[in-house]
Amino acid sequence: MILRQIQPVLLEMATMFPVVTLTGPRQSGQTTLCQQAFPEKRYVSLEDPDEGRFALEDPRGFLRELEDGAVLDEVQRTPERLSYL
Repeated sequence: MILRQIQPVLLEMATMFPVVTLTGPRQSGQTTLCQQAFPEKRYVSLEDPDEGRFALEDPRGFLRELEDGAVLDEVQRTPERLSYL
């Protein structure tokens, strides 16, 4: 596992803001970094058809299930739902 220099910054930002977005080129390790930084948080991939559909059809219900926080992956698949965050 590669330790990323940005991880301490990511953890600090998460203490300051309710939502933190990590972006980068495909296949550069964002998912692995987030899962490593927040192992206690639920991981949800919006690439999963059921999760993506739930996020689109009932965004409030979807977010209600994640009240304790989550790592949301592939959010570009439901960009219109980012406004609910």
